[in-house]
Parts: sequence; C-alpha cells; structure tokens
Amino acid sequence: MQTNPVNWFEIYVEDMERAKAFYEAVLDGKLEHLPSPESEPCELWAFPMSHEGYGSAGALIKMEGCAPGDGGTLIYFKCDDCAVEAARAVENGGRIFKEKMSIDKYGFIALVYDTEGNMIGLHSMK
Repeated sequence: MQTNPVNWFEIYVEDMERAKAFYEAVLDGKLEHLPSPESEPCELWAFPMSHEGYGSAGALIKMEGCAPGDGGTLIYFKCDDCAVEAARAVENGGRIFKEKMSIDKYGFIALVYDTEGNMIGLHSMK
C-alpha cells in the first residue's frame, strides 16, 4: 500500500441529536448533513473534510439494523492535547475509559465513550 488505507468511517448512533451535540462539543466543530442514499435510507452527519488534506473523512450514521456500542473498530481523532478533548467528552455526557497516556515517540492518547456507547480514541503529540 502506498497511502493510508482508511478513506471513510461511520460511527453508528441511536440518538442523532445527542451524538451530534457530543461530537461538536468535544471536537469543537460543526458536522454537515449529507443526503441519504436512495438505496439505503439513513441519516448522515459528516465530520469536516477536505479532499486535498491528509487523513480520512467520516460521518455519524443512524441506519436500521446497525447499532452502536463496544467491540467494533476504534477510531482516533487528532487533537492538540487529548486531555482537553477527554475532559470535554465528560462535560458533554461521555465518560473516560483511559486517561491521557504516553505512547512514547508517537505522542499521547486518551480513550473515551461517547453518548451512544461507542469507544473513540483521542490522539495528540503533546
């Protein structure tokens, strides 16, 4: 592989308004509504994305038959200081699984649960 292999992600939710409020507060940004595909009706709200930038794009999704929760793929969000976003997660109805910890020369991570029960990772270099 010559590039990063992930180009899209979806985080399943049950309560879209609650989930949107959580992610917008924790990551300090706005999500954008995406139209639902005609073949599979669902509700999608995308994280800010750039087709020219580094990283991958993704969205919150509410779709029949797809539930949120433990045991899935772990997504890490880039942060300036992951302890700040972890604190925001708690302030906005989430909870901390692992406080900020060093991963040596690769920076720091914190693991939190969102309001839907999904675990997400927060990564920073300081």
